[in-house]
Amino acid sequence: MNDAGIPLYEAKAAFFRVLGHPVRIRVLELLQEGPLPVRKLRGAIGVEPAALSQQLAVLRRSGIVTATRTGTTVVYELAGGDVAGLLGAARRTLPVVLTGRGELLAELRRADAGRAPAELPRVQEAS
Repeated sequence: MNDAGIPLYEAKAAFFRVLGHPVRIRVLELLQEGPLPVRKLRGAIGVEPAALSQQLAVLRRSGIVTATRTGTTVVYELAGGDVAGLLGAARRTLPVVLTGRGELLAELRRADAGRAPAELPRVQEAS
C-alpha cells in the first residue's frame, strides 16, 4: 500500500480510468509533439468546446497535463512521466488485440503507416 492506504493496483486502475476516453487519448497524442493552446486542440480533435474543456479538466486534475494561462490563451502540455511510452505500448499491443478484427486493424495500420517497423509489429490476421 502507498501513503494514502490505497493498494497500488487500485491506484493503477484509477490512472487507466483517466485514460478511458477517446478525446483524452487524442489530447495526449497531440501533446506528445509539444504544448498546444486549447484552440489548436479543439481544431485537431473537432469536438464541442464544452466537451473538450471537460476532458481537459479530467487530465489536469489527474496531473497528467498542466495548463498555463497567458492572457486569454490557455496552453496545455504533458506534465512529465512517460505518457508517450505508454501510448506507444498501447499501439504495439493493439495489433495483437485486434487480430481477427480486420477493419480496426487496417485503420491502425493506416494511422501508423509513417512509423518505423519496430514501433508497430506486423501480426497475421486470423482466418
